[in-house]
Amino acid sequence: MKKLTCLAVSLLLSAASFAQTWTVDKAHAKVGFTVTHLLVSDVDGNFKTFDAKITSSKPDFTDAVVELTADVNSIDTDNDRRDADLKSEKYFDAAKFPTLTFKSTSFQKVEGKKYKVTGNLTMHGVTKPVTLDVTLNGPITHPMNKKEIAGFKIAGELKRSDFGIGTGTPVAVVSEEVTIRANAEFIKN
Repeated sequence: MKKLTCLAVSLLLSAASFAQTWTVDKAHAKVGFTVTHLLVSDVDGNFKTFDAKITSSKPDFTDAVVELTADVNSIDTDNDRRDADLKSEKYFDAAKFPTLTFKSTSFQKVEGKKYKVTGNLTMHGVTKPVTLDVTLNGPITHPMNKKEIAGFKIAGELKRSDFGIGTGTPVAVVSEEVTIRANAEFIKN
């Protein structure tokens, strides 16, 4: 039994030692969303302040763990009045819930460079599982700094009411469905 325990610990430690961390290149990344306003036009927004990393020991990322944190106070829709409204108690309540987080629970290859990432999204004090579509670009070697980089395009949809956001706002004013979009370049450490 003692030998089996030692073997199990050794295997876990060796697997952990091969895991690589990829950090987001913020100059080449954006985390955004789109809602429909008054049933006729789309309004885009993004979070100016965020951080993300990916940990994976497999070159095809099938064991990847994706972690994202965004500062709700950095929300930007190119309209100061709307941004203030979104930060208020009516929507995100940034004073009470200043951070949005996502941590994946699975990263599954669908085919080719297409994946599905499932994880726990926490917004407005509510944590719910979400599944998003991912397209992997790369990895390649950066031509200037010679570091390995990979690009990820992430998209999906969620319902704002699932997170208690804007529950007093009719869907005819702001759509229930929120499209999530992120494009990010990651650098292997």
